[in-house]
Amino acid sequence: MQKVFAMSYPGYPPAGGYPPAAPGSSPWGGAAYPPSNPPPIGLENVAGYANQFNPSHMAGMASNLAGTFGGANVPQSMYPSTPGGYPPVPPGGFGQPPPGQQPSYGGYAPPGGNPPSGMPPYPGYGGGPVPGQPTPPPAQQPMSYPGLPATHPGQQPMPSYPAGPAVNPSMPSYSGTTGPAVTPVTHRNRGTITDAPGFDPLRDAEVLRKAMKGFGTDEQAIIDCLGSRSNKQRQQIILSFKTAYGKDLIKDLKSELSGNFERTILAMMKTPVMFDAYEIKEAIKGVGTDENCLIEILASRSNEHIQELNRVYKAEYKKTLEEAIKSDTSGHFQRLLISLAQGNRDESTNVDMSVVQRDVQELYAAGENRLGTDESKFNAILCARSRAHLRAVFSEYQRMCNRDIESSICREMSGDLEMGMLAVVKCLKNTPAFFAERLHKAMKGAGTKDRTLIRIMVSRSEVDLLDIRAEYKRMYGRSLYTDITGDTSGDYRKILLKLCGGND
Repeated sequence: MQKVFAMSYPGYPPAGGYPPAAPGSSPWGGAAYPPSNPPPIGLENVAGYANQFNPSHMAGMASNLAGTFGGANVPQSMYPSTPGGYPPVPPGGFGQPPPGQQPSYGGYAPPGGNPPSGMPPYPGYGGGPVPGQPTPPPAQQPMSYPGLPATHPGQQPMPSYPAGPAVNPSMPSYSGTTGPAVTPVTHRNRGTITDAPGFDPLRDAEVLRKAMKGFGTDEQAIIDCLGSRSNKQRQQIILSFKTAYGKDLIKDLKSELSGNFERTILAMMKTPVMFDAYEIKEAIKGVGTDENCLIEILASRSNEHIQELNRVYKAEYKKTLEEAIKSDTSGHFQRLLISLAQGNRDESTNVDMSVVQRDVQELYAAGENRLGTDESKFNAILCARSRAHLRAVFSEYQRMCNRDIESSICREMSGDLEMGMLAVVKCLKNTPAFFAERLHKAMKGAGTKDRTLIRIMVSRSEVDLLDIRAEYKRMYGRSLYTDITGDTSGDYRKILLKLCGGND
């Protein structure tokens, strides 16, 4: 036998029940139900039906709602009885507040939920700006104010840092004005190598097989084929070569090629992450360390790339990237590399100028405004903050301190740490210019730093080599193509010029 339990609510239904409804009308009387244009539904609107609904029932409804949603203690005085009933619903329902009544918090309800007594209901999320205050420009984050959260709901907060030391009278101070808005960086392919149209990996495998078969090697055929394919397409060629001929293309290339030409071709056949892992391994093995290689890779790659680099390095070399760094470096330079190797930099494009001002003063207090240097503060800010944020910091540092951040680093640091910090700053400021300078140093003077030249030309060929070429021409007055031509020779020169893509 099934039992049926009836729920009872205080004050509902009213004593004596409801009067019978007229045919075709609402149970509350009046026009048919539901009305053709009902107002928004909410507790504040229910109170508007004073002539159709008994306000004394509101306390009972509130008590039951409170019990349903967690037992909150809602006093009956929450819904005061107004002599003569509540005013009718304004035409069009409840929308924005009447003119002259300012919504609080620019469209966001403040902590605490309900409005104070006597205040109008809060407007919905996404309401307009506070009357009398200017509208923020598009794509610009509104300024934060003391005591208010620095971010909007749903936005990831910026990494927090401990409060800086007390401001010395000689320390630059924030005047209350905001700096220029920072334009978010848009990432697009500016490489010289792109996917080849009409790509057929099996046909390319056949071309390479013929180039290496028999006596001698057709190096030009190899250059024309591999130098015109993207890295993704080269990986497909490797697979098709083994499928068609049962041989390893990489082993065949090693046996047929030599010198810097061989090194360049083999670098092109590795995936970008595998190539970086290989370069880091080579930089730290044996006697001495190529610190420039380590900082170049870790300072210029994305979070996603560095996280994948950690995984690949461990799988390939049976030790973590962090363990490899610790085994071959020390001191603050080691800490800088380990911080960068986490691949955990903030990647947002929003810039909060109040945080920018705080970081500028903390950097000044950690270096120029003290005896000695707090390297940890530089490390924390330069390795964790977003690129957009740090570009604003560098600009504001120059304005407030009358010295650029690079000059301060040179005055406060030395050795590998100075080199590493400068590389991070230069890469954050202008990545193509950073690589243009590295290429110029690799080729100037007696001899050529071929490993650096190969690494940059291969790794940036599908990223931003067009921009690097433009920066090179701007900075040194001659084209990258011209300098490569004058500093290399033979097939090595040909493949580098193929990657370069043209003469500016």
